[in-house]
Amino acid sequence: MRAPKTLCPPPLSCRRMVLGVFELVVFVLGPALLAGLAGSVLGVGGGIFLVPYLTLMPALRLPLPQAIATSLVGVIATSSGAASVYVRDRLTNLRLGMFLEVATTLGAIVGALVAVYVNPVFLFIAFGGVVAGAAAYMLHTKEGARDRAGSPEEETGLAARLRLSSMYFDPEDRAVYRYRVTRPMAGFAASAVAGGVSGLLGVGGGFIKVPAMNVMMRVPMKVAIATSNFMIGVTAAASALIYYSRGLVDPSVASMVIVGVFLGTLLGTRILVRVPAREIRVVFAVLLIGVSVAMIAKGVGVLP
Repeated sequence: MRAPKTLCPPPLSCRRMVLGVFELVVFVLGPALLAGLAGSVLGVGGGIFLVPYLTLMPALRLPLPQAIATSLVGVIATSSGAASVYVRDRLTNLRLGMFLEVATTLGAIVGALVAVYVNPVFLFIAFGGVVAGAAAYMLHTKEGARDRAGSPEEETGLAARLRLSSMYFDPEDRAVYRYRVTRPMAGFAASAVAGGVSGLLGVGGGFIKVPAMNVMMRVPMKVAIATSNFMIGVTAAASALIYYSRGLVDPSVASMVIVGVFLGTLLGTRILVRVPAREIRVVFAVLLIGVSVAMIAKGVGVLP
């Protein structure tokens, strides 16, 4: 019986690039800053932007396993920078985040274990598909004051026992909104899927968790984004350890990604609380569509 085909057969042979300080600053720091900005504003972790860039940029062309591992490090940095600000501003629903993180972490571990044995062609095409889905969601989502107030239903069942409902202050219109969380188990299941996708593709999983919280659980969009940023760091850390144990993290590239992502996150956290998320979402949705097309094209062999 033939051994399963791996992304980097043992002993691990993924190409390691030696980049100078200038190349690291020009080709890694700047894009990582933009990825951190996007990840913190949209709650998606930034991996959606980092993985395609690291694999498609001619000066880098990292193998996909290394790109995923490096992206997960960047996602951890995004969460570390954004979560502290959003918790301070009381946008994050800590109880809800800890409840959903149980499912997300388990899914992330399973996804990272599976990714090592999956054909890279499938990963490119799958990544392009999920990015296209994220773009469609961003273009479709609209939220007014009535939506920000959340569900008018009374809190019952598991949501009531865990006291998941809360309130937040929105600087956009300087109003306080009290919201009630509904269908917690549906959100729990969606978070498990998000964790699996995170571990498999190196993204934060926020493009699944944010709409799940907003649509399924009736959590206001800004709270969903803030809570997602709080969660994605733990999710990424669970799967990043598996990639690191296989020698897939390039220290020089990863360190520059951390610096860039963290700086972008500091800027992004200031944007989210003041600018309507739907306006920012349109800009990044267009970018995501381009990324989706490029990744699928690479997967089917149109791009080298």
